[in-house]
Amino acid sequence: MKKETNTPYIIQSISELHRLLGLPKPAHPLVSVVNLAEIPCPLDENLGSFAYNFYSVCIKKNFTGKMKYGQNYYDFNEGTMTFFSPGQVIATDVTDNISLSGWWLVFHPDFVQIYPLLKRIKEYGYFSYAVNEALHLSDKEEAMITGIMQNIDQEYRSAIDTHSQDVMVSHIDLLLTYCNRFYSRQFITRKHINNDVLSKLEALLTDYFEGGNVQKLGLPTVQYVSDQLNLSPNYLSDLLRSLTGQSTQQHIHNKLIEKAQEILTTTSLSVGEIAYELGFEYPQSFNKLFKSKTNLSPLEFRQSFN
Repeated sequence: MKKETNTPYIIQSISELHRLLGLPKPAHPLVSVVNLAEIPCPLDENLGSFAYNFYSVCIKKNFTGKMKYGQNYYDFNEGTMTFFSPGQVIATDVTDNISLSGWWLVFHPDFVQIYPLLKRIKEYGYFSYAVNEALHLSDKEEAMITGIMQNIDQEYRSAIDTHSQDVMVSHIDLLLTYCNRFYSRQFITRKHINNDVLSKLEALLTDYFEGGNVQKLGLPTVQYVSDQLNLSPNYLSDLLRSLTGQSTQQHIHNKLIEKAQEILTTTSLSVGEIAYELGFEYPQSFNKLFKSKTNLSPLEFRQSFN
């Protein structure tokens, strides 16, 4: 029965996840590998809005039926991967007679606590991407990911010895490194779509700065821009870096400096007045940002035009 609550249900442990899925207890309290075809009770039938207290990496294949994340239904094709970090809220719903195959890896941060992977995993932005920004694999990539998942599963089901954790963490590290590589490939192969996002971003920022929103709402945030473009903040920044080498925040700052230069050269407003008009509470902050971007102070920039 689905829980009727507005508060996300937190799945605290991998053992609890197994119980909710109707699976036997995990072989290890901090890590598990699940064959999706063997799940007797899909998680989405039990919970509406929920979050894991651990990392989740899933490759879905041969999907039949429909699964709803948020307000949208998704039909997963061959080799679609989703990633969730601890605490990330997921709202799902499914139609009847859902079935799929693939692999699902879950592991607690404590499992990789003493390994360099713990630091690297925090740098993988795809753990905070939205479901509609999933990784879509080619046949070759799918075969590679499936092979690594099967290696992890084989080690997971083997007798535990002093090397077991090192081997499993090495496989997980390799898996995530390949996923990072494949996401970079996806940004390239979808470049025409991504260029459209870049054009929309430029138009959005131009309208924001020209329409007087800065005075009313302050500087646009990365979250605001991402929401307007219907993308997650991490995905948008990674996409922009693949196209321009700069993050969303840097694009916002570039537009800000562009607007500041226009005001400096076309008006007699003081630097303090310009800073206030551009949403800065303190002129010093505006001066510091302007100089970091142009190697000139606002006054030096103005004087260079006189």
